Amino acid sequence: MNLINSNSLANLGCAIFQATGSEKAEATIISNHLVEANLAGHDSHGIVRIAKYVHWQRRGEVLPNQHIKVVRDKGAALLIDGQFGYGQVIGLEAMQMLIDRVKNTGFAVAAIRNSAHLGRIGAWAEQLANAGFPSFHFVNTSGYGILVAPHGGSDRRLSANPVAAGTPSANGPLVLDIATSVIAEGKIQMMRNKHQLLPPGSVIDGNGKPTTDPDSFYADPPGAILPFGGHKGSGLSFFCEVLAGSLTGGFASNSKSPTAGRLVNNMLSIAFDPAYFSGTDFFASDIEQLIKWTTASPPLDPENPVILPGELEDRIRAERRVSGIPVDPETWAQLESAALEVGVNTSDYVKLD
Repeated sequence: MNLINSNSLANLGCAIFQATGSEKAEATIISNHLVEANLAGHDSHGIVRIAKYVHWQRRGEVLPNQHIKVVRDKGAALLIDGQFGYGQVIGLEAMQMLIDRVKNTGFAVAAIRNSAHLGRIGAWAEQLANAGFPSFHFVNTSGYGILVAPHGGSDRRLSANPVAAGTPSANGPLVLDIATSVIAEGKIQMMRNKHQLLPPGSVIDGNGKPTTDPDSFYADPPGAILPFGGHKGSGLSFFCEVLAGSLTGGFASNSKSPTAGRLVNNMLSIAFDPAYFSGTDFFASDIEQLIKWTTASPPLDPENPVILPGELEDRIRAERRVSGIPVDPETWAQLESAALEVGVNTSDYVKLD
């Protein structure tokens, strides 16, 4: 493992995206978002994505310098088209519009369709929480992001369909950010890069048999990820398809959808202003009481007390800002190859030991 300074990685990523045609402001947003994912310990949504993004951009599957297009705007409801732009930009702009709307209506919904990969979904819950609003987010992937077998099934029919939620608190945002699958595809890629075995019970191979070999997931026929919690995760994933796919007009997971030739994210985000409901002061006070009540539970393991949503990410973030972000040799090689492809010299930004 190489430990690399987060600012150096962000500058490198920015240079790569600028070289592919993104304006500097967009390149900065994309790169910072990916590095922030690494800082939070979500390496599956960090710089490992850069090579994929470059590949998609060069094939015309993600379009640089796109912005949100408001398709419908009525009361508390917003329908937004991402125009196949980088999800880091589309998500940021859509959440800012949602924040502005919630301030006026007390409750608002933003339905986003046709965005490229939206990155770490918890970032959007954090953005709203930092503005003072609790929120819930449902995401699906149409096109070739179909990776997950439904409960009882043996092949890919659903996407990883992440769910995120966030709330403001006295000590900063509390954020839940999970996939409805046992494991995210990015983690499979990371474990493949590190030559590690997958957790048992997370993936089946192309014949529907359990496997711990990451290569079998990418084989022909391909394997599939399993939903977490059996029928519970599978059912929640199904309704991510309904809310994020069918409701937004961005399509549920279907290999025959018009977006089948590219990876497309769709997201339904719901946000609330506590001032319109229980009241800002009551809400803040009750959240603090909930935190105290929850964390006061005697731990099963004295070395591991109860943690709150997002607390683990905060700890990792603090460590990695000081020590650097760990990057395995294979991920670095993929990043170097992507940089070289667009004419960027990684040694101009990162000096490895």
